[in-house]
Amino acid sequence: MKIDYEAVGRIQWDSLCTYLQLEYSEQAKAAARRAEATLLLPAVQQRLSYGRPMLRILSMPDDTLITIREDGAIYFWSLQLKLKRKKPIFGKSTSRKSQWVTDIVSMPQYNKLIVGTGSRKLQLYELSNLEPYCQIGGLEAVPLKLDYCSMEHDKCLILYGDDQGCVNIMVLTSAGELLRTWKKMPKDEDMPSISIHTAAASPNTEHICWKVHGDCVTQLNYYDSMKAVISSSNHEPTALVIGFTMGATNVKEKLKEIRNAGKTVKMGKSSASLALPQRRAECGHTVFCIHKGVKTFSFCRTKNLLVTGGVDRIVRVWNPYLPGKPTGVLRGHMAPVVYVHISSEENKVFSVSADNTVKIWDLETHGCCFTASSKASGIKGELAACLYLSGPRALCVATDALAFLHLKAGSAPEPHLARSHQEPVVCCRYNPTFRHVVSCCEASVVKVWDFETGRQVSEFIGTHGNAGITCLTFDSSGRRLITGGRDGCLKIWSYNNGHCLHTLQHDENRSEVCDCTYMEVNQNRCVIAVGWDRRINVYFDIPCDFHHFWKPQPHWQDNLNHGHKEDILCVAQCPPFLLATSSYDGEIIVWNVISGHVHCKLNSPSPVDDQDPGEGQDRSVSRLAFLKTRATKLDSAAASLISNGPEGSVNFWKLFSGAGLIANFIPSRGNARVSSIVVTSEDTLTYLADQQGFVHVYDIQKYGLQGPELQAPNTVTSWKAHDSTVTSLELIERDDILLSSSLDCTVSLWSRDGAYIGTFGQNHPWDVFTPASWSHTKVPFEILTAPQSMPSHLVLETDTGTGCPGGWPEQDDVMEKAALCETEQTPNLPSPEGPTVEAEVEEDKSRWSAFCRGRSVWKIRLLPARRKPRWKMPELKWPSIYQALQCHEVTCVSALGEKPDLSIIGSDMFNISFHSQERGAELLGRKELSPWSSLS
Repeated sequence: MKIDYEAVGRIQWDSLCTYLQLEYSEQAKAAARRAEATLLLPAVQQRLSYGRPMLRILSMPDDTLITIREDGAIYFWSLQLKLKRKKPIFGKSTSRKSQWVTDIVSMPQYNKLIVGTGSRKLQLYELSNLEPYCQIGGLEAVPLKLDYCSMEHDKCLILYGDDQGCVNIMVLTSAGELLRTWKKMPKDEDMPSISIHTAAASPNTEHICWKVHGDCVTQLNYYDSMKAVISSSNHEPTALVIGFTMGATNVKEKLKEIRNAGKTVKMGKSSASLALPQRRAECGHTVFCIHKGVKTFSFCRTKNLLVTGGVDRIVRVWNPYLPGKPTGVLRGHMAPVVYVHISSEENKVFSVSADNTVKIWDLETHGCCFTASSKASGIKGELAACLYLSGPRALCVATDALAFLHLKAGSAPEPHLARSHQEPVVCCRYNPTFRHVVSCCEASVVKVWDFETGRQVSEFIGTHGNAGITCLTFDSSGRRLITGGRDGCLKIWSYNNGHCLHTLQHDENRSEVCDCTYMEVNQNRCVIAVGWDRRINVYFDIPCDFHHFWKPQPHWQDNLNHGHKEDILCVAQCPPFLLATSSYDGEIIVWNVISGHVHCKLNSPSPVDDQDPGEGQDRSVSRLAFLKTRATKLDSAAASLISNGPEGSVNFWKLFSGAGLIANFIPSRGNARVSSIVVTSEDTLTYLADQQGFVHVYDIQKYGLQGPELQAPNTVTSWKAHDSTVTSLELIERDDILLSSSLDCTVSLWSRDGAYIGTFGQNHPWDVFTPASWSHTKVPFEILTAPQSMPSHLVLETDTGTGCPGGWPEQDDVMEKAALCETEQTPNLPSPEGPTVEAEVEEDKSRWSAFCRGRSVWKIRLLPARRKPRWKMPELKWPSIYQALQCHEVTCVSALGEKPDLSIIGSDMFNISFHSQERGAELLGRKELSPWSSLS
């Protein structure tokens, strides 16, 4: 059935093979996911004192970390981020010129530190006490990036890249003796100083200057394994260059050097020692031309791979000998990439972007294994320096604080890091045929999930190329998926194997498709799409049409003459013949699909009643929902259509016998715009989601039936489902489950009353038929930490909006005081469990007091319960408290929270939720009228 997407009752051999191949491929991907590497979050941090930004982090052989600021302050840290010592290297100078550091590198063999300065000097300091040793002055340009390499026989290389795009190499032989000689030079500003020209004239020193880049050098490293220098810059034609240190290598170029040797001798050593910038021969270097240049790179000799990152936010993987085209392109960063590192031990690539986002990529699949945003890691401030430490397997990041992100390989991600997609989720739909949930994100990735367990079944990427997906729906059989995108196309897929069957395109301008629906009219099946072209495009679904590209039918005459004047944002259908569309200017048009004529036009009310609509006001209507039981009966007085409106309003419209607005209310306290609407099949409840991530449930069974309404409908419940805008809702009434997706990259399942089942993509699967496997005792971490979820936030402090029960904080205080009072005043009745329970009374009292005093987080989870009708008692999760009351043994408590008959002892120990007998009778009456009574 999954393979027969055309529902013809037979399958072909190639379809079977394709399906099996994709199935085994998904199993391999699942095995790879089990071996993913993650970072322990949040990061371990040590706050830094106020000062200039950090420039570089060095790792020493004794597990000491060295950091240096731009003003010359050097810090020594342990791996536990304990400060060992610090010292400013720039003392009080007689010169009025301020000094600043550009980079630092260590010479561990000689116990020295090399510091590059903005005054065109290389300064050497003793590593043990940071005392000045000597300096090399008179450089032709400012040394921006430094590197050092020790070679055999007391030989070493000092390399620096400058602001002129040159790579400078100083080859020191007998380096120990040479440094002692420099130490004896005359002092300049209390430091022995030697000019670069004098140093290059020494027989033990060779200075080579290569003109490599057209812009300043952004990174410079020497790799002894390949005897080459790799440097990068933001200059696109010379973004990255791999060059030899000593010039030409082939025979012809060597002969040219020999011919020019005589000229060099005549010019004299002093002239040659100037080391004027020269260009390498074509055979002496490899040039990589990369879009927008390179800010950072990493080379691994073991894997023979080169990784680059830059301003274009793309991480590229290269074969160092093939500069023409990268072997892999890793996309996902939303800011310039400032650090990359190849870890051959982990077979991973670490990348860090300027927005403090850390990503881990797999070298084999080039897939993103893990992403740590700034919010998740807790790293704040401007990124200054990064370093990966292979020993402790940690990433060290310097911003306003020094942070450690430790690697935890082969482990499950933290529960609060569950994400369904790597990009914001645009929409999701439930497929009842296969019991699947299909979701799509802005990166044009479609994922198929198992509804009953939450596991990923399959995915396919690049559905609309580089354009994002905007909407999706299913055909009537549920075997084909239809997606619309920003490229102006609709595509029909066999979503079980990711094969594109047809492409539907309505015009040459490729106007964005905003919404689509699949409809059957007079036994004719069609796809209806709307978007920025301001037209209703109808595509007939003809089974015998094997053409890949489909064109729409001619537009209705009313669509051309009396249609929308602005971009159409939404479409909704009500079989057998009604279709509603809404546009950016707030206009709603209801169509007769059979005739193609306009049935009625509706205009969304202005944000302020006495104010004319202006250009600066957002009157757009982006969500519509029919009340189908009323619309199909052609009820003249009842509201048959729901739409969102400006400033968070919800509008109820009647469509027959004088169409117009009959009800209007605002469900959200903060006037957050309603972003999704869904109605039950019997039109008894409506679920409204807003841009703050809240879901509000209202009883509309009798709302708007007899004409205009002045009040909002009764609130059933409300809870915070996501940390960002909810993009879609769908009610799966067969299982009493609500499906939601959001811009926070998650797709979640909830019970109809707001119990949290889980998020698709989480590590532990659920069984939708077993509530014990749900995550209802927990809550998504992002929801707990969201500012809107905190009790001190304005959303929870202010009075409730129209139609919402108010006074929660006051009720909570009364409830807490009453609970403590009842606990203290309860007589010590004999306990059926004996003295063991009596011994726990005092402990339970203190636990209840602590619970009431520090219930910030618990308030959030009890929020849905408070918004429910008061006939249902909140589950406090403290059974021993009620045992401590020792009043009566309860043998059975109904699911609706009915009060047990305690008249036999003459007192009611549960009156903390039922304040009076009259209130109890009122609540019992509300229970009989509540739509939830049918769920018992």
